Amino acid sequence: MKPKILLVEDEKNFGLLLKDYLNMNNFLVTHCEDGEQGLKAFKENAFDLCIVDVMMPKKDGFTLSTEIKAINKNIPLIFLTARSMRDDVIKGYTIGADDYIVKPFDSEV
Repeated sequence: MKPKILLVEDEKNFGLLLKDYLNMNNFLVTHCEDGEQGLKAFKENAFDLCIVDVMMPKKDGFTLSTEIKAINKNIPLIFLTARSMRDDVIKGYTIGADDYIVKPFDSEV
């Protein structure tokens, strides 16, 4: 069974590209374009990993991730964002991120 990933990324083209890349690497990906859709999808489905952007409409990634962790504190969580300020990185890890990846990034790394 393929691992299931919740990808919450508001930039449509980048989200679709990342979804296709992950699908090619044997993951099942649910892509949501804002934090509200992401929370709804998380509540309605079981996921093995969440990949979340920070700057999104309707609900930012920090808020979404806090809500996700309140539902399941053990879900692996990766922030994938352009926000690279030290305070943002620290906030991400404080929320419970397993990793904090800054865009742009090398897909092979």
